[in-house]
Amino acid sequence: MNGLELSERFYREYGEPMLSGQFPELLPYLAVGLFGSGSECMGFDDEVSRDHDFEPGFMLLLPGEDVIDRRTAFQLERAYAKLPKECMGFTRSTVAPVGGARHGVLRTAAFFEDKIGVSDGILTVSQWLTVPEHALSEATNGKLFFDGYGEVSRIREGLSRYPEDIRRKKLAGELLLMAQAGQYNYTRCLKHGETGAAQLAIAEFTKATMHAVFLLNGVYMPYYKWRFRAMRALPRRSMLAETLEVLLCTDNEPATAESKYDMIEDVASDVIDELQTQGLTKAICGDLEKHAYSVNDSIEDGGIRNLHILAAV
Repeated sequence: MNGLELSERFYREYGEPMLSGQFPELLPYLAVGLFGSGSECMGFDDEVSRDHDFEPGFMLLLPGEDVIDRRTAFQLERAYAKLPKECMGFTRSTVAPVGGARHGVLRTAAFFEDKIGVSDGILTVSQWLTVPEHALSEATNGKLFFDGYGEVSRIREGLSRYPEDIRRKKLAGELLLMAQAGQYNYTRCLKHGETGAAQLAIAEFTKATMHAVFLLNGVYMPYYKWRFRAMRALPRRSMLAETLEVLLCTDNEPATAESKYDMIEDVASDVIDELQTQGLTKAICGDLEKHAYSVNDSIEDGGIRNLHILAAV
């Protein structure tokens, strides 16, 4: 049983009866679920994950004080704290009076402001360009078990994917970084005898490629320690994860370096093929830089299109 399953089981068995029995009049204004930071919210938790922050619990999200006042919120906090201390063999930790960081009673506005900087989920162009992608992932991952008010569902739906022009701007920047780090600088660093710099180029190429693949899938890239696992589950170009891992984990001796450059070009070819499949580029070549500018040229909003090509990376 993973963390999301445990959370929903705890809610269904104990939380739902508590709410319907003690606070039936509040049900139209509440949302319940588990999402945010933590491997359990991504569905990636395992035995190793259970050494910290793994317990039965759920988030009970409330609208503003104009709808549910502080006194009522405090009553909900007390009722949540009195729920059983154990479920399916797992023990709950003590929750602070204002709820835990990941579980307990939280204001919807406070949760989203903490994650993305705005309480209502409505981002400006500048914010779409600059909010960390893992934060958007954490605002939209996991699962809602119940949403009587609809506010949380609305916010999460509005944040669930990049606006298309933003996606293209970010993609253009990552393609340019792929070209610079992989197709150009990797071999130049080796010719200078800078093997450490060459491996940094590989790292930059890998990061940019992974981001490009997530953007091509229309999925937010998560926090770095989950990127390979999440990438392997993507429907498009997930097989590139294996190649990127080899690039990162091998040396730069002459024979290996030649093979690695061939792998870089193979990765570039696969990404270009996906760009063409999605109709994102008009360039016809193997040079990722030209495709980067072609993707940038396809952005409809002139203000976004005319920003520096690296403005979103």
